[in-house]
Amino acid sequence: MIQKTLVLIKPDGIQRGLIGEIIKRFEQKGLKIVGMKMLKSEKKLAEEHYSEEIAKKHGEPVRKALLDFIISAPIIAMCIEGSSAISSVRKIVGNTYPGDADIGTIRGDYAHASKAYAKSNAKALPNLVHASENEQDAKREIALWFASNEINSYKLSHEDFIF
Repeated sequence: MIQKTLVLIKPDGIQRGLIGEIIKRFEQKGLKIVGMKMLKSEKKLAEEHYSEEIAKKHGEPVRKALLDFIISAPIIAMCIEGSSAISSVRKIVGNTYPGDADIGTIRGDYAHASKAYAKSNAKALPNLVHASENEQDAKREIALWFASNEINSYKLSHEDFIF
């Protein structure tokens, strides 16, 4: 099943010079970037992305830390398309908590802060990227970050062999 999903390269991923490495991981898997832009998120957009559901699930201090972090510096928003894109991207990205992420995933290879560090310093966990959790979230998040005319359609050379 061909799906679209959202990936945000967070400020720590950009500031550490990992943009190319992160994008390479998705492209090497055969996934296609159909929308991409660098921006400094407005607070309103960040609040829509990290909705009240985050506060219900993790507490308001966590939501506030996420909001402060995501608006602190530029980010890259990407709409990625491919076969089972949501689960494929989540496997490539790895566990939300870098200490629990497998080696070979983006977070397992490059993220280093622990949940305990973030909590004790009242900071967002610097884990390099955000990836949509499920199809419902992906649709909502893509619509937040991209206008429909910012999503492109094209064919990769290997698609004839895969699909």
